[in-house]
Amino acid sequence: MTKLPIAHSYRQADDWTGAYDQVVLRHDQRQLHRARLETAHEENFVVDLPHSVALQPGDALQFDDGRLIEVIAAEEELLVVTGDLARVAWHIGSRQVPCQIETARLLIRVEGSDSDLIAALRELGAKVVPGHEAFIPEVAVPPAALAHPPEHLQVRLHVAHFHGEDDEVEAASE
Repeated sequence: MTKLPIAHSYRQADDWTGAYDQVVLRHDQRQLHRARLETAHEENFVVDLPHSVALQPGDALQFDDGRLIEVIAAEEELLVVTGDLARVAWHIGSRQVPCQIETARLLIRVEGSDSDLIAALRELGAKVVPGHEAFIPEVAVPPAALAHPPEHLQVRLHVAHFHGEDDEVEAASE
């Protein structure tokens, strides 16, 4: 029995160079904890990460010997949505459907029978057509992160306002 290489860690896209190989994964497959995968060159390996992670295209899985396997987004069956994107995006988000947001279109993954969603989007005046390409949806902020922001997080707000000609302008302080 051949022992398969094991990836116990991963590196973010901007934190590594020099891939040994690549692994092509759909969006749902990039949510990883433990799995058996196959590289582009048909080498099997095991992923055994300490916790679940949402890998992004360009990230890399790291074998114990230091070799890196680049994560590539697989092409998927998608719906391409155009129209009043702000309204359409709100409705897609209210259903918690993963969505790739671009300047002139939205991409959502086809899930079983999304006929209700498609009908609702078309009722809003959106054009919905099938597509086939890599799916890289926006990363959701976990509700816990919103409820309990890190202590070091500071929000600074400066409201723009107009001064009369005779008023002195104070510099905003940090």
